Amino acid sequence: MTATPGPLFALALASISLIGPLAVHLFLPVIPAVKAALGLTEATAQLTFSIALFGMAFATLFYGSLSDRYGRRPVLLSGLALFLIGSALSAAAGSIVPLVLGRFLQAVGAGCGITLGRAIAQDVYGRDRLVKALAYLTMFYTIGPMVSPIVGGVLIDAFGWRSVFGFALVLGAIISLGAYVAVFETRPPSPDSPVRGNVFRDYAALFRHARFTAFVLQSGFMTATFLATATAASSLLKEMLHRPSTEFGFYFLLFPVGFLAGNFITSRIGNRVANETMVLAGSLLSLAAVATQSSLLLAGLVTPLTLFVPGFFITMAQGLSLSYAQAGAMATNTKLAGTAAGVGVFVQNFCGAAFAQLYGFIADGTVVPLTETTAISVLCGLVAGVLPFVMARRARPA
Repeated sequence: MTATPGPLFALALASISLIGPLAVHLFLPVIPAVKAALGLTEATAQLTFSIALFGMAFATLFYGSLSDRYGRRPVLLSGLALFLIGSALSAAAGSIVPLVLGRFLQAVGAGCGITLGRAIAQDVYGRDRLVKALAYLTMFYTIGPMVSPIVGGVLIDAFGWRSVFGFALVLGAIISLGAYVAVFETRPPSPDSPVRGNVFRDYAALFRHARFTAFVLQSGFMTATFLATATAASSLLKEMLHRPSTEFGFYFLLFPVGFLAGNFITSRIGNRVANETMVLAGSLLSLAAVATQSSLLLAGLVTPLTLFVPGFFITMAQGLSLSYAQAGAMATNTKLAGTAAGVGVFVQNFCGAAFAQLYGFIADGTVVPLTETTAISVLCGLVAGVLPFVMARRARPA
């Protein structure tokens, strides 16, 4: 490979990670506006949001495998094109069917961003610099959830709900142009490549490794703990504490700020600490945060601070461990790095959506369902985080 990654390449690669928040977080303030404008029921309005989460989750399974076979660049550009088509269709939708279809296409296209961003980083920066590169990519990705709900709210108030999709279309076009110009092919397709086989055989080859399974499940359960906490905090703040929605926006900033803090620490540590150690550290910090929050809430101390401040440490724990879990998973089989990245993102999205929905099913207006849901997710994450650490210690020479 003759091309050398420079600052423009790094900026384009980082900007690709914003595609996901444009499909998910930017839409959060749109849900009530769409419900009123199109006369939807609550369940149908929620479908316009959940369809994006599940669409993105399943799309990530295929982007990694396709990029391992046909090259990173053509698959990346195809995904970005799908995002633009979905954004345009959503903006023009006059009823629920084209809106759901547009949202689905938008999310499927957005799935290329973080999956291929990780795989391209692995190709270009190598094992020595991968953790640091992933940490910076994840820090850039976190900017999206921080500003997207605010930007979406301003656009809706000033120009209506369709303007949100117009904004996504314009910014997505700029990101796509940057990718087309600056992101070169980092893994050209090869007719002799041993990975040109059955996709499901690739998945089976990865999941045969207990370390790989543990790494991706730990990331998934950490994401589940965060989303369950955020979903519950949103409803409890408004329904139990009767606080305005704008107040939620300010408190919500604690989640991405905590994630940024964890990733900043990760970027400073780099590869000086083993993947297994940092993954376990993140799992333990998340357990401590959940245990503290549950104790305070069950003791009757239900305030905005007890709902959101522990979330800062939950997302900090996620930021501490995520890059190391990703690096460990992709190192399992470097020939299937793209597939491994796709599986990792799928597990994160799927577990997060599943546990957020689990909370929705058992929510009863009290704090008990929150403590139950996060207890399950954080304990599962701890088990997954302990396994690679124990395996590494056993494999260490005496």
